[in-house]
Parts: sequence; structure tokens; C-alpha cells
Amino acid sequence: MDALCGSKFWDSNLSVHTDNPDLTPCFQNSLLAWAPCIYLWAALPCHLLRLQHHDRGYIVLSQLSRLKTALGVLLWCVSWADLFYSFHGLVHGWAPAPIFFVTPLVVGITMLLATLLIQYDRLRGVQSSGVLTIFWFLCVVCAIVPFRSKILSAMAKGKISDPFRFTTFYIYFALVLFALILSCFREKPPFFSPKNVNPNPCPELSAGFLSRLSFWWFTKMAILGYRSPLEEQDLWSLKEEDCSQKVVHRLLEAWKKLQKQDVGRKAAAASGKRVSGEDEVLLGGQPRPQQPSFLWALLSTFYSSILISICLKVIQDLLSFVNPQLLSILMRFISNPTAPTWWGFLVAGLIFVCSMMQTVILQQYFHLIFVMAVKLRMAIIGVIYRKALVITNSAKRESSVGEIVNLMSVDAQRFMDLAPFLHLLWSAPLQIILAIYFLWQNLGPAILAGVALMVLLIPLNGAVAMKMRAFQVDQMKFKDSRIKLMSEILAGIKVLKLYAWEPSFSEKVEGIREDELQLLRKSAYLQAISTFTWVCTPFLVTLTTLGVYVSMDQNNVLDAEKAFVSMSLFNILKIPLNMLPQLISNLIQTSVSLKRIQHFLSQDELDPQCVERKTITPGHAVTIHNGTFTWAQDLPPTLHSLDIQVPKGSLVAVVGPVGCGKSSLMSALLGEMEKLEGTVCVKGSVAYVPQQAWIQNCTLQENVLFGRALDPRQYQRALEACALLADLEMLPGGDQTEIGEKGINLSGGQRQRVSLARAVYSEADVFLLDDPLSAVDSHVAKHIFDRVIGPEGVLAGKTRVLVTHSISFLPQMDFIIVLADGQVSEVGSYPALLQHSDSFANFLCNYGHDEDKESLKEDNRTALEDAEDEVLLTEDTLSNHTDLMDNEPVMYEVQKQFRRQLSVMSSEGEGQDRPVFRRHLGSAEKVVQAAEAKARGALIQKEKAEMGTVKLSVFWDYAKAMGLYTTVAICVLYPSQTAAAIGANVWLSAWTNDAMADSRQNNTSMRLGVYAALGILQGLLVMLAAITLTVGSVHAARLLHQALLHNKMHSPQSFFDTTPSGRILNRFSKDVYVIDEVLAPTILMLMNSFYSSLATLVVIVASTPLFTVVALPLVVFCVLMQRFYVATSRQLKRLESVSRSPIYSHFSETVTGSSVIRAYGRSQDFKAINDAKVDTNQRSCYAYLASNRWLGVQMEFVGNCVVFFAALFAVIGRNSLSPGLVGLSVSYALQITLTLNWMVRMMSDLESNIVAVERVKEYSKTETEVGIVGRTGAGKSSMTLCLFRILEAAEGEIRIDGVNVADIGLHDLRSQLTIIPQDPILFSASLRMNLDPFGRYSEEDIWRALELSHLHTFVSSQPAGLDFQCSEGGENLSVGQRQLVCLARALLRKSRILVLDEATAAIDLETDNFIQAIIRTEFESCTVLTIAHRLNTIMDYTRVLVLDKGTVAEFDSPANLIAARGIFYGMARDAGLA
Repeated sequence: MDALCGSKFWDSNLSVHTDNPDLTPCFQNSLLAWAPCIYLWAALPCHLLRLQHHDRGYIVLSQLSRLKTALGVLLWCVSWADLFYSFHGLVHGWAPAPIFFVTPLVVGITMLLATLLIQYDRLRGVQSSGVLTIFWFLCVVCAIVPFRSKILSAMAKGKISDPFRFTTFYIYFALVLFALILSCFREKPPFFSPKNVNPNPCPELSAGFLSRLSFWWFTKMAILGYRSPLEEQDLWSLKEEDCSQKVVHRLLEAWKKLQKQDVGRKAAAASGKRVSGEDEVLLGGQPRPQQPSFLWALLSTFYSSILISICLKVIQDLLSFVNPQLLSILMRFISNPTAPTWWGFLVAGLIFVCSMMQTVILQQYFHLIFVMAVKLRMAIIGVIYRKALVITNSAKRESSVGEIVNLMSVDAQRFMDLAPFLHLLWSAPLQIILAIYFLWQNLGPAILAGVALMVLLIPLNGAVAMKMRAFQVDQMKFKDSRIKLMSEILAGIKVLKLYAWEPSFSEKVEGIREDELQLLRKSAYLQAISTFTWVCTPFLVTLTTLGVYVSMDQNNVLDAEKAFVSMSLFNILKIPLNMLPQLISNLIQTSVSLKRIQHFLSQDELDPQCVERKTITPGHAVTIHNGTFTWAQDLPPTLHSLDIQVPKGSLVAVVGPVGCGKSSLMSALLGEMEKLEGTVCVKGSVAYVPQQAWIQNCTLQENVLFGRALDPRQYQRALEACALLADLEMLPGGDQTEIGEKGINLSGGQRQRVSLARAVYSEADVFLLDDPLSAVDSHVAKHIFDRVIGPEGVLAGKTRVLVTHSISFLPQMDFIIVLADGQVSEVGSYPALLQHSDSFANFLCNYGHDEDKESLKEDNRTALEDAEDEVLLTEDTLSNHTDLMDNEPVMYEVQKQFRRQLSVMSSEGEGQDRPVFRRHLGSAEKVVQAAEAKARGALIQKEKAEMGTVKLSVFWDYAKAMGLYTTVAICVLYPSQTAAAIGANVWLSAWTNDAMADSRQNNTSMRLGVYAALGILQGLLVMLAAITLTVGSVHAARLLHQALLHNKMHSPQSFFDTTPSGRILNRFSKDVYVIDEVLAPTILMLMNSFYSSLATLVVIVASTPLFTVVALPLVVFCVLMQRFYVATSRQLKRLESVSRSPIYSHFSETVTGSSVIRAYGRSQDFKAINDAKVDTNQRSCYAYLASNRWLGVQMEFVGNCVVFFAALFAVIGRNSLSPGLVGLSVSYALQITLTLNWMVRMMSDLESNIVAVERVKEYSKTETEVGIVGRTGAGKSSMTLCLFRILEAAEGEIRIDGVNVADIGLHDLRSQLTIIPQDPILFSASLRMNLDPFGRYSEEDIWRALELSHLHTFVSSQPAGLDFQCSEGGENLSVGQRQLVCLARALLRKSRILVLDEATAAIDLETDNFIQAIIRTEFESCTVLTIAHRLNTIMDYTRVLVLDKGTVAEFDSPANLIAARGIFYGMARDAGLA
């Protein structure tokens, strides 16, 4: 280099050992001038590669772009001028050094490249180039040294030695400075950019380079969120490459490619080709079937993000070791009074620059990796959803809906949780190796003792984590059983109140809760141990290492540099060692999830070619030729040798006994079954009405339209034909009423009619109707057949295949297919089949008798139903089924199979801001709104949305629940342990200063002893604080749940009628979960980070009092950022939680209705709906991730300022400071970046989560039953409710045996009355518990009651006898048996008054007659009140009370009432009894 310059390249006397440093002219003209050029050429390949994938349309040539280009050209000219000047000198005989030719040439070509890049970036739509911004920045920084040097040299010599180069350099400097300034401004959006069509694009796309580095583009949303709570419309749209459709498509392509390769391999193996040697080695010589690897598909989809994140992580890991080295240099500087002062300032500046680089790179790494994690989840959800739409029924049989939903919720989430920590697999070993290397340099072999202690603590941490996980699993089981029981209690609350069973069930819930709290306490103690090891590991390791170091050799002197640099390195080492056990645990869980997802994605798919859609025999709409079908390859054929031909436009009935394959035939025509042989042809579009109606969770209108555009006339015709107009009048919002999941707020008949209306509206060519008439009353069935299906119906002329059991419609069929044992036994018209005495005759014989009974039963019920259908239906729709209309995520009744994931997922604040109805208002907007307000306002109250800052009273409530002494103890223990930690480190600082006094350390044992004592005291205080917090939080959890349960068990029935059970259940699941498991750890981490930050400030201020000047503005800035962040992130978290449930609800809905979706050909639409729901969730998720990065940059900037000023003031005051004090101050400051960030995050989490206490307290203070007066409803059931004081009398009184029921206690009153309710509700417990929850009756009494209720035989045949476990709702018993259990309850209680509330409406005539007989004999001496639909059961009663619109219409003996020819006479006549 000296030869190239003609002078010395490096001179340490000029550059280092001087008070006025400078660099040699050779160094300035060579390396300093080349550095930016080397950077640009090195970055060029990566930049060009990125631009290949960044085509967002070109940017129109702007003034800014012209100016940037002009500057580039001028810089090129300046460089060329320098080069020609050198040639000029060569020509004129004064030969310049070679460097004056090389440098202008290199710089000139580089400036030309930069100019070309400006234009190429513009053409590729880049608004702000990071590569060029860094290049101009390096040009300016590298030019600052010559800028100073040339001025100093001119001043020293008194003249300018080379005026031309002097001038060109300053022109060059001005131009690069101007170029740097211009590069900070961004160009306009590209010409064809999404901004032109997107109303709210993500500002990251158009943000400048510096804005992207600092996440400043998020600031606008932070301000918006601070001013008012964010709403969904405030969220930005996703970038195109981040949308579900794109991401899922990429993963699907990768997966399909692997599947094709796998099929090719299998084909090659099958054709006898030998597997490659490599594969044989991998398979270990075992012929094991190898599935395509889903992991490989994921890696190949996200490889670019993974590679970039690896690069960033490597840089960040290396940078983290620079600051301890700089600290070492700083302390050597402090120890050396002769060192030039600028050394100290340079080191302080380098510490700041290094810290800022770490911040920028770490936050970019986190942003990239977390965004990749959410895209990973998005892709997995999309792929699973698409697979769920096409898997075969045999694959579906392997797993329940809940298990498939689990793949999407739990397993996909595990990938998302693991992704950010995956790089620790290689990063942790790298950090550990580097840390040990630098520690060895510092302390030699003594560090092995500290490292050994750290390694020994890994199994301890691992064991604690494993044990905590095991406790968590057990605790989830208890939580599940408690939620399940609570869900049953809420479903059967009326029965509990009628029987006065609340104390017994409260006791059961409290029992489970106690077990849950026991585990919670154990888990929390383990958490305390974990906290203890986390806080005390650095100290214990430092103590062990330093103790061994000073003991090994008398000459080993512990100075400040060794002590504090080692502490900094141990702090770095702590993180990977603590994270590894958690990473391994997560890896194991994720590998299980990977196998589950891979297995699901490898399942067989339905063959789309199974049903021929194009070619068919002329004149026919449906044909099957020699068709044999099965539900699964391992099962025998369900249908075999079918030959069916259905002419176009005909009406065909499919009949046969139960289990003969009628529904299977429908499935075969839809391509849902596996075809073993034969051909199936269906010409034209298909509409399918399944036996179990599939209803979506959307408005009734959307259910009918099913994705088609609204044609008002056609829509009205469909509603009218399906007899839905009367129902619309009774629904709260007409056809805009949101239908709950699985159609829960519609009756079975209504659901079936909506399903039929969907088919009618679809205007398909072929209608496959799988027994739609069985779910509706006989008169409604007749209406539907006449108006829809029959020869005169709206579908006349269409091809209709109708499965039916109703023989009354068969004469109107064109022809009838009779199935028997999976085969066609007969085909023909009704008259033709009547002449045979085959299967059809048997069918008529079996079903004709049943139908006669059924029509009689219907006639009996119709008259009374007509009288008050409206009142009852409205009451029923709103009272019993509003739980889903609230859209709460935790609903056990509806979503048994996946209760777990919805309750856990919603634990982050879900459902707090949800409206009761989502409405899409049509043209008659005002009318519908008025109708809705009227129908809803009176009954369902919208849940109060939690917004804004949490009141201090909520924190006070939680403190009181923890216990005031406990709260005070916690507030004292945390500062005490921080004080002990500061004391230990101050002692260490004083100890290291001993070495300065003389070069030997004499009192090492005393120094070591006190240091150990202070450290152990800190450890004990940490442990004590954590345990105290644990005890307090468990106590608070018990009290808050107890108060909530007690209040809910004593709430009036009106509360349950007007509050969706999902909302109440949310309090018991999600909010209690937050109080149990989230609040305490959040408080613990907040306390730790708060006191660590406080300790840092105290230590720095104590060491360098001058720091107080900057501390105050930094604290103000911190508080300001915290307020902005908390307000915004809290609402973003709520929005994210709220938008997550619909994804899983929609998925479970899709899995259930996949056959309907496929039949109507709407698979693509449903994929788009799923993508839209996932994208909605991603929008809030993305903004939330950006908010964390924004906060990270702001807080770490504050932390870096603290480090910088701590170092700067140490340099300024070095004459009065010892190295020990500087080491203490700066090593504390180096930790503040992490603790500050964590503190603000924990504050935000605490504010978000303390809301749970507010919500639980709100429901613990609602009014209880005693003394409540409310308006009575109308109708028959309301009268019995008044008798039991479920409804209180508004005026007047009810007397029993002369006693006013309002004057005696509710429990006393209800325990003296007995009711057999309309719905026989059983709880999931033993039969004994269901009959006698208080254990009051003897075994003999119970068996006698069972004998009288004809259950003796059934119960004695069960191995468990009276301990026979009833499933939830008694689903493992028939309806008749459940009603008999209710009868046995009544027989046991033997009250003087018995109420039968339509007790036999839901059961067959035989059981009804039997129950009536028991009542007449066993309750002979009792007063029996019966609410009846079947008039034949009450014709021998003493009195009959006829109600009409809530008032008494008639009251007399049946005979007298018939004679009076009033309302009762009309009903009796309709029933054929008069």
C-alpha cells in the first residue's frame, strides 16, 4: 500500500498516541475512499436479486428522481475530473502517485453504478432504496476525516498545497451530503400500485428507508389508537404478498410438488426399479412407507425469509459481544490517567453506535421472523381448510370435527409459537462458544466452574418446565370438567331452581375448583423456583467463577475490568442457556403437530371424476349403471349393483326401511361415496337438501341466497313456498336475524325449511331431497309438498329425487324406487307397485300405521299451537337460544367437540367488544332496524365493551382479593431484593478497587463472604417475593370465583333469559383463566423489570450525578411512549382475539357442511371466505407485531442513550471515578435496553388482563333472586314459573294451603314442590346424583322409585347400577328414558303438589300413557297441575284451565267446558274428542 501511495499507509503516532489524532493521506486516499465503493459492489448482487422479485410497477420520473440522477452524474464528473487532472500531471512531467489514478477511477465507476441504480430502482417501483441510502451515508462519514484534515493542514501550512484537488474534494463532499439528504425522501407510489385502488394501504410499503429501519411508519396508528380506541376499519390492508391466497397458494404448490415426486417414487418402486442407495441408507434397510415431508414444503415456501433472518441473527449475535469488549477498553482507559481523552469519547461513541446497530438489526430480525411465523400459521390454516373440503368420508371417520379443528387452531399455532425461537438451535451454541471463548481470555480456566454451574442448572430448569407442563395438562382437565359442569348448570338452570338443587351443584363446582387451585398453587411454586433460578443464575455463576479465580492463585488479582466484563458476558450467556430447555420442549410438541398435520394432508381425497357431469343418455337427468359404492375401502359395499335411470323433469321417490341405503344413494349421486364399479351420470347443476339441515352462522337471508345475488321476486317466492314468511315475522330482525351456529335459534322444522328454501332459490337442474319432510309437522309437510316439491309446486318441471317415509305423497310421484339392503328391489309407478306384494307392500304396512298415529298426534297439537305459536316461538327463540346470537366464543352446548381451543384461544380478550347481532341491512333498513330494536331491546342487552384505560378501582379490587397484608409484603419484598442486588454489586465494585490500591488482594475470603451473603439474601428475597405473590394470587382466584359462582347460583331466572349463556360461561372460563394463570406471572415480570430499570438509574446517578440532567427527559419520553403503546396495543390485541374465533367457527361449520358446499359447487367461494376471515385476523396481528417493534426501537433507543451517557459521563468525570464504579455503572446500563422494553410490554399486558377482574366483579354484583319483582310473561308455562317464584307476581298473590308463597324462602318453597319439566334435563353425573343430589334417600327408596317408573330393569342391567354415568344432557338415554328419570325424581320427592309442564309432548304415545297411569296411582293424594298439548290425557281431570294471551279464558270440568262449546270445545273437536 505504501508503494501505491508513495507514502506511509499507517502511522500510530499520528493516529493513536496523540491528543490531536489524524489519519495519513495514504489511508484517506485509499481505504477510506474505497470503503463505500467496496460496500456498494458487495451489496449489488443481493440488491439486483431482490429487485427481480420487486415489481410493483414503475415510478413516473419526478423532480426528486431527476435531482438524484443529476447529483450522481455530477459526482461521476468530479471523479473523472480528478482522474484527468492526474493524467494532466503525468503529461506535464510531475508524475502523481498511482493512488491518484486508482481512487478516482474506482470512485467514478461506482458513482456511475449508483446513478444507474437510482433509475433501475425507479423502474422497479422502489420508493426508497436502503442500499443507496447506506452508500451515501458511508460516503459522507468517510469524507468527514479528509474534510477536517485538509482544513487543519491548510491552517498549519498557511496555504493550500493542491488547490484543484482541494476544490474537487469539497465539491464532492457537498454533493454526497446533498445526495444523502435527498435519499431520505421517498418517491411517489408506483404508477400501477395498489394504492390507487386500496383505501387503507399498509404505510410500510411506501415508507422511506429510515422510517422502515425505525418502524416510524407505525407512529400514525399509535397516535390514532391513543386518541380513540381502534376499530377494524382503522387497520391497514395486508400487503399483496402477505395475503392468504398468495401464501397458501405457494405452500400448496410446494406440497403438491412433493406429493407428485412421492407418487413417482412409488410407481418406480412398484415397477421393480431399485431405490437409490441413499434412500436405502436413510430407511435403514426397512421397507417403510415414506410420506412426503410437510416440513420440507414449509421450508421451501419460506426459505427466503429464513435465510435473511439467519443473516440478521448472525450479525446481531456477533454485535452482542462487541459491547463487553468496548467496556473492557473503557475501563482500561479509566485506569490509565495518561491516555488521551478522545479515546474515552471514541469508546463511548462506539458503544452507542454498536448498541444502535444491535437495536436496528434485532428489531428487523424480530419483525421478519414474527411476520414469517404468522404467515406460517396462515398457510397451514389455508392448506388444512382446502384439504378438509375434499377428504373422503373414510378419512373423516378417523377424526371428529373437533380434532380437525384442533389441527387448525392448536397445531398451526404451535408452528407459529416455535418459529421465532427456531434459530436458537444454532444461535444458542454459537453464543455459548463465543461467551466461553471471551471469558477464558478474561479469567482463564476459572470460568469452567461458572459454566459447569450453568450447565447443571439446565436439567433443573428442564425438570421444572416438564413438571409445570404436566401440572398444566392436569389443570386443563379440571378446568374442562368445571366448564362442562358450569355449561350444564347454565343449560339446566331452570330445573336447578325448580328442584332447589343449587347448593348441591355449587358444592360440586367448588370441589372441582379446589382441586384446580391445588394444582395451580403447586404450579405457581414451581414458577417461583424458575424465577429464582432466572434472577440468581448470573449472580451464582459470577460468585462461583470469581471465587475459583481468586482461590486458584495468590497472583490472580480481581480488578474491575475482569469482574464487570465477565458479568456482562455471563449475562449474555444466561439467555441461550435458559431458552434451550423451553426450545426443546416446544420442538417435541411441534414435531407431534407436524406428524398430525402431515397425516391429515396425506389422507385420500374424493375423486372429482366419480360422477360424470357432461355425457348422459339423452332425455335423462340422472343415471346409475351397475353402480357399487362403499363409504370406505375397508368396509363392505353399502350399495351394490344399482341400475337407475331418472328422466329429465320427473319427480321420483326413494323409499325403503331404515338403514336400506336411501341417504347413501343421495351421497353416491353427489360423489361423496367411493365408487367400486359402474358409472354415475348427473346432468346439470345440483341442489341438495340433507336429512340433517346444515345452517350457517350468518343471516337467514344469506343462508337462503347461499352466495347468489339477491333477486327480490325469486327470493320472496322461495320464502313463501317454504312457509317461512310467518317465521320471519317472529324472528327479531326478520330475514336479517343472525342465525346462531348450527341454526341453534331455529327449531328443527325451521332449519329444514331454510335448507329447502336455499335449494329452491338456487334454480338448479337436479334436486336431491333427503327426507326434508320428516322434520316438520304434517300440515307443514303437506304445504311444502304442494307448494314446492309436488307436481304443482315451484320446482315442477325440474328433476326431483325425494327420499321420504311419508306414504301420503307417493300417489303423486312419477315413479318410485324401492330400496332394500342396498339394492333396488322395485321400480315403478304407485299403482303398478301396489299390485305387487313385495318390499313396497311391506314398507306401506310398516310406515302406514306410524303415519296414522303421527297425523293424529299432530292434529291433537295443532289447535293449541295455533293459539299461541307466536308467543311461544318468540319466547323460545329469544330465551333459550340467544347464547349464540351473542357470538361469544365459548359455548359448550353448541361446540362440544372443540370447547377447549375456543375457550383457551379466547382467553386473550375475546368477545369483549362483540355486538349481539351482526346485521346486513337490506333496502327496508329503517323498518328492519325498528323491528330489531323492538324485538331485541326488551330482552337481550348488549354486553358492555371494555375500552380505554382501566380504572384504579379494579387494581384495588384485585389487591383486596389478594389480601392487603400480602400486597404490602409484595411491595416491600421487591424493592428489598433489588437493594440486596445493588449492595452485592457495589461491594464487588469496592472489592475490585482494592486491586488498584496495591497489586495484591489480602482479604479475599472476607470480600467473597460478604458478596456471597448479599447475593444469597437477594435470592431468598426473590424466592419469598415470588411465593408471596403466588399465595396472594391463588387466594384472589379463589375469592373472585367463589363470589361469581355464589352470585350466579342466586341470580333470578330473568337474568339467564336475557343474558346469553356464552357470555356467562366466558366469565367462568376465559376471565377466570386470566385471573388464575396470567395475572400473577405478568405482575411478577413487571415488578422484576420495573425494579431492574430503577436500580440501573439509581446506580448510574449515584456513580455519575451529572446523569440526572438527561435522566429526567429520558423518563418523560419513556412514559409518553408507554401511554401511546398501551392504548394502541391493548385494542389491537382485542381486535386480534375477536377476529380469531370466526376462523375456527367457520372451519367447523365447513367440515360439517362440506357435502352441501360441494353439491352446490361453492368450494372456491368458501375458500375465499376462509381466506378473508384469516386476512381480517392477520391485519390486526400484523399491526400488533409492528406496534411491538415500534416500541422496541423507541425503548431500546432510550436504553442506548442511558448506556451512552453512562459511558460519556464516566469519561468526563474519570479523574474522580474508580474503574470499579465505572464498571458497575456501565454494566448495569448495558442491561437496561431489555428491561425497559419488557417493562412497558408487561404494563400493557397487565392493563389488558386486569379487565378480567373487572368483568368477574361485574357479574359478582348482579342482583340476586330474593325480593326481585318483575313483569310476568304470557302463556301457560309462565303460570308454573310464578308458582315456583321463578317469575315474581307484579301484583296480587299466590297462596298454597293459605300461605302466601312470597312470604317463605325460595329454597323452602321450591323443595316442597315437584315438577316434571317439558325437557327432561339430566346432568353428566351418576344416575344416583341425577335422582338424589343431596343423598337424602336410602338405596331402597331409590330402587322403589325406579321400579315404579319402569326403569328398574334397565338400571339393574347396567354393570354400574345406580352409579351408571349419564352423559351430558343424558344423551346415552332415550328421550322416553330421560322423561322416566324425571318421573322417578318426582316419585322420590313425594311433594303434595306436582306440576307436569308439557312433560309428555316429546315422547311416544305408549310412554305417555304409562306416565299418566303412574301419576293417577302414585300421586292420588296430591294436587296435580298439568300443562298439556294432548287433550286425551286430561279428559278425566277434575278441572281444566284454558289460557288465552296470558289471561284465564275458561275454568271448569272437561264435561262442562265441552257443553259450553267455547275454546276448549273447539280444541277437543279438532282432536276428535268431542
